[in-house]
Amino acid sequence: MSSGNAKKNLLESFARTTDEIFSLKEFEELLDSKKKIRIKYGVDVTSPFLHIGHAVNLWMMRELQDLGHKVIFLIGDFTTQIGDPTGRSNTRPIIPQAEIDANAEEFIRQAKMVLRFDDPNLLEVRRNSEWFSGYQLADFLKLLAMVTHARLISRDMFQRRIGNQEDIYMHEMIYPILQGYDSYVLESDLTIIGSDQLFNEMLGRFYQQKFGQTPQVIITTKITQGIDGKAKQSKSLDNYIGLGHSSRDKFGRCMKVPDDLIADYLKVYTKIPMDEIARIEKEIGSDPMKWKKFLAEEIIKRYHDEASARSEREWFENTFSKKITPEDIPVLELEDSQWVAIDLLNKFFNDSKSNSDVRRLFKQGAVSINSEKIPEFGSKMEVATGDVVKVGKRIWFKIKILK
Repeated sequence: MSSGNAKKNLLESFARTTDEIFSLKEFEELLDSKKKIRIKYGVDVTSPFLHIGHAVNLWMMRELQDLGHKVIFLIGDFTTQIGDPTGRSNTRPIIPQAEIDANAEEFIRQAKMVLRFDDPNLLEVRRNSEWFSGYQLADFLKLLAMVTHARLISRDMFQRRIGNQEDIYMHEMIYPILQGYDSYVLESDLTIIGSDQLFNEMLGRFYQQKFGQTPQVIITTKITQGIDGKAKQSKSLDNYIGLGHSSRDKFGRCMKVPDDLIADYLKVYTKIPMDEIARIEKEIGSDPMKWKKFLAEEIIKRYHDEASARSEREWFENTFSKKITPEDIPVLELEDSQWVAIDLLNKFFNDSKSNSDVRRLFKQGAVSINSEKIPEFGSKMEVATGDVVKVGKRIWFKIKILK
């Protein structure tokens, strides 16, 4: 493929998921320059969690890797100790170094589902503690002297706090300076981010220009609503499809996507051609379940493989359409056959659900054994090997008495 065609195809691909570019002219010049582009991908590892919304940016970086460009995977281990105030109305707690290190490893494990980590020419891992841990106070004061208070305080989340008469701490105000300086140290040519990081990365361009570097191109990406059809994907709202989710969980969560978001999810989270999506969009109204299953298969193919996509569709249809109890359900081994219902479920969940959450399942009529509902969490029951307990729509387990 000629370089002209490669550039055209890349720009067309990026257009599907790009919100804004600062600037398109600079990006085209960068692609035309034939240099190996250095792509900054910075993460603060407060929580080792990526969902398919985050992965939009990763897939764009992967396309650039496939053209020979290099991702600089920046672990913000120093800045994580401060915490980016983005979207926060209060100060983030400081987390210990051991937790930061463990979170960084988990971040990398999930990012490997998309990015190429197998070639040092295509990916380099850095930590910003490399330069900030020994940074001299005099040099830091020079960085501060380049930026006005008015510029920093203009950040939208700071304005919200001021409006709500909430505190802003000084370490939060300097966070954008630290993130911006990262771009200069890494000699970043390009960064692909969510729009909530635009203020910080614009400071990256600012510092690069101040220090005589060509400023990085910034691409912000489109944000879709979560699977609840309301807010953007979020772990706290549990309205996301996580990279760390199993193929089965991914399929099940796709089934919750509102009908009016199916086409958007196909555009942003898959590589189905746009003309085909336009055709599908006309058919969604008459059979949305068909196209949700199609969406789920495409997402699973992207993160797992084709065989998993077929298998999960078959499992879903057998379980929910044909009402067949799955064969591969977990087995709960018990010493005794006499149980109080809530204790049995607590044993299975192993403290992953609170007592109040488990009680709520009983009140909702969501717990049954051998297809018979258990109405009271305090019910006394005798279980036997082979009994099947169902919790909600998607959880089963089988009893095995060890005695």
